[in-house]
Amino acid sequence: MVDELDRKIVRSMNINARKSFREIAKENDTSVTAVINAVKKLENAGAIKGYIPVLNPESFGYSLTAVIALRISQGKLLEAQKKIAEDPRVAAVYDVTGEWDSFLIAFFHGRDDLNVFLKKLNTLPFVDRTVTHIVLNTIKDERRVRV
Repeated sequence: MVDELDRKIVRSMNINARKSFREIAKENDTSVTAVINAVKKLENAGAIKGYIPVLNPESFGYSLTAVIALRISQGKLLEAQKKIAEDPRVAAVYDVTGEWDSFLIAFFHGRDDLNVFLKKLNTLPFVDRTVTHIVLNTIKDERRVRV
């Protein structure tokens, strides 16, 4: 279970995950050893999954973001989702309730890149239908979890 010190440490890391353990310890009035142990505990428990830079996709040539709804047939939902998740352009695959079976968030270098992806996606076994939405503006895209 995550205790209050763990939450304080994660709050500090959410502001800047590159802070030293010494800085985090000082901010939270605890020892460096306590911070190290808490972070290792959270990593081992899977509460902290990893550390990544937060990137602007456009800086790396991804000028298009798409949200794609999928209808998947014949009880092959997880099989299809796992196959789709292998594509490096796909940032997220969500298994959802409602009219659609799954939603994807994916980044593309342009219309041609999206077109190739969609053509391939629609030939996958068990993918019955897709609806693609192009993101015009990103108002909020937050990966941090409030703790």
